[in-house]
Amino acid sequence: MYATLTKLLEKLFKKSTIYKYGFNLSPMYRRSTGRIISVTDNLFVVKIKIPISYKNKNYVGSVFGGSLFSATDPIFMIQLLQILGDQYVVWDKSASIKFKKPVRENAYVDFVLTPEEIAQIKQDVIAKREIDLNKEINITNKEATIVFATVSKTIYIADKEYYKEKRSIKI
Repeated sequence: MYATLTKLLEKLFKKSTIYKYGFNLSPMYRRSTGRIISVTDNLFVVKIKIPISYKNKNYVGSVFGGSLFSATDPIFMIQLLQILGDQYVVWDKSASIKFKKPVRENAYVDFVLTPEEIAQIKQDVIAKREIDLNKEINITNKEATIVFATVSKTIYIADKEYYKEKRSIKI
């Protein structure tokens, strides 16, 4: 549903606008309490804010860890799907979070991909047909001087034709 809607909206809006407002209006993402605050036109940098509120405070008054984790979960996968295009399959494969300090203020995360990284991903997929990309991000305060948690993600990326062939093999 979201992919189809995105294709339709691309006729009227920039991808970065669709990405930002699509996430922020989506019921699944709204429940995480995270909000996308900016997206570059090329989608290489996505910045989110996880505001502290009554919706995500835990028993001891800090942000519930599940809110932190769920606000960061879908960003890289959708970011890569949009940047790489339809000839690739992208799936979240695994994720973990290491908490370092309780979050008692608004938290922020920058999801950054570089043109060099995208070029390397494409080269690796051509060579190997499927890869696992490991990314690590920090959940910080606004000034990025305090790290509240580190999230590690493993993202599976494959050539779409190879993925279809692989799935059709019966053992």
